[in-house]
Amino acid sequence: MKTIQTTLTAQDQLGMRMAALLAQGNQHLPYDISERLRAARTRAVAASRISRVELAPVADVQIQGNGTLRMPFQSKTQEIYKLLVSFIPLICLAAGLMLLYEFHNDQAALEMAEIDSALLVDDLPPHAYADPAFIDFLKTKTLQKD
Repeated sequence: MKTIQTTLTAQDQLGMRMAALLAQGNQHLPYDISERLRAARTRAVAASRISRVELAPVADVQIQGNGTLRMPFQSKTQEIYKLLVSFIPLICLAAGLMLLYEFHNDQAALEMAEIDSALLVDDLPPHAYADPAFIDFLKTKTLQKD
């Protein structure tokens, strides 16, 4: 009969020694503490098994070329259509920003045109509005109306 010897890492050896010491030491501990230690040991062993499974290499994958995935039934025209369709959101965003810019400029131009037309229709000359005394006069006049 052949026996298979496996080499254990230092971490595994330490774990086995600690488990043996804990198993021997449980004889002198109260029942509830020994049960909690046993449950903690089983959780730790289960967690180490899970971590070993997660860390195990699944397959050795080698990537060649430019890394694009292509289905065997896909043609060049379908790839071009997909490329064009992917630019649609970018085009919509640019068109929306241009419309927003134009709308903002139109609103500013309408406000300035309204102010200019009010100044031209008014009886006062435009330089009167720049006079600080006239501004004070308008403030006192509006306060007297209230």
